[in-house]
This record gives sequence, C-alpha cells and structure tokens, in this order.
Amino acid sequence: MTVNQIMTELKSMGSDSIRTLLLKHGIKEPLFGVKVEHLKTIQKKVKKDYQLAKDLYATGNADAMYLAGLIADDEKMTVADLQTWVRQAVSQNISEYTVPWVAAGSPHGYELALQWIDSSDEHIAAAGWATLGNIVALRPDPTLDLAALKVLLARVVKTIAAVDDRVRMTMNGFIIAVGSYVTALSADAIAAAKKIGTVIVDMHGRACKVPDAVAYIDKAKSKGTLGKKKKMVKC
Repeated sequence: MTVNQIMTELKSMGSDSIRTLLLKHGIKEPLFGVKVEHLKTIQKKVKKDYQLAKDLYATGNADAMYLAGLIADDEKMTVADLQTWVRQAVSQNISEYTVPWVAAGSPHGYELALQWIDSSDEHIAAAGWATLGNIVALRPDPTLDLAALKVLLARVVKTIAAVDDRVRMTMNGFIIAVGSYVTALSADAIAAAKKIGTVIVDMHGRACKVPDAVAYIDKAKSKGTLGKKKKMVKC
C-alpha cells in the first residue's frame, strides 16, 4: 500500500465522535478520528514496513502517526529517525505510546531515553520515561542495568513533584513497570511509590485517573505475574 492509499482509507474510517474524543485526550490536529481497531486492519495487511512507517509519520496526521508506530520495523530505526519522531510527537498518544514502543524495540532506545528525560520539552521527557518503562517490560533482567534503574527510581522520588503533568504521569508508569517486571527491584519500586504518595495530574476534566503504583505492583504479585515480561508493548 502507498501513503496516499492509506491516507484515503484512514479518511474513510474517520469518525467525528472519535475525533472529538481524541482531541479531549490530548491528541492534536490534524486527525480523522480513526479507532485503533480500524488501524489494526491496515497493520495486518502491511505488517512491517520501515520506509512506509516513516512516510506515514511525516504526514503529521495523528492517525497516520499512530499507524506508523504499529507497522514500524523497530530494529531498523536509526538514532536520527527516533530523534525526528520524538520531536514531532506533540500528541499524547504519540509521545507516550507510539514513540516509546518503537524506541523500546530499537537498539538505541535506552540511550535515547536517558537523553529524552533530561529535555525541557514536556512531550520529549514524557516519551523518555515511557520508553524506559517499556524497556524494562520487554527486556530480560540480566540485560538491564539494575543499579542505573535504582538511580532512576531515586530521581523520580526527588523530582516528580516539580515536573510537568505528562512527565509526572509517565514517571509514575515507570515505577509501576520496574515494580511489576523487574523482580529484583520490586521492593525498591514500592518503597519509591510510598515515598511519593498520591500522584496528582491535571486531567483537564477527563475521567481518567492516575494509576496507584503500589496497588498495581501488588496486583501483579497476587496474580503471580511479577517479573513476567511482555512479548510486545504495541497495542
């Protein structure tokens, strides 16, 4: 499929009600308002396509950018590609899901995430923390730098109250990921969450809630899934 063919199909799948809902959830114009389930019908046809993913992302259309993440060949993504993607990820679903998913599956994700969390741009810093959370959910513990992750947990405790809302949200997600997927650091993550206490994020009137990190990690324990890695993070 070509970019033009896909954009025509996305336009036909768009819904005003979905578009309005997405706008309320931090998605930026332009977009058609396509349900993820419809995007996945295209994903099944395309599967992986490195160049097509980049071309779709470059349209700036939020629906196309999300689809680009689903069909991206993560291992082929270069540092330059990922830096371009994160700079352009002004919609929350792109900065906190699409880019982190692809970065986590690339060879460059960890190093870039450590750069991104230092950014003064909210969407870039949020993408960095979300990428780190995806990495610990995917990669086997022996491949992770546990000492560095402990330092990052301490950084979250020290700085979370002072950062922007979306960074705060993804920092909280990072704690949940470490506690749920890295067995050796589960107790450290719970301790960090307890030090932080209730995480407050302005949802701008939406019904969404900030996940309780301790409750989420305890749930993983009770289900017997603590430390069980994900096969994929894209959804």
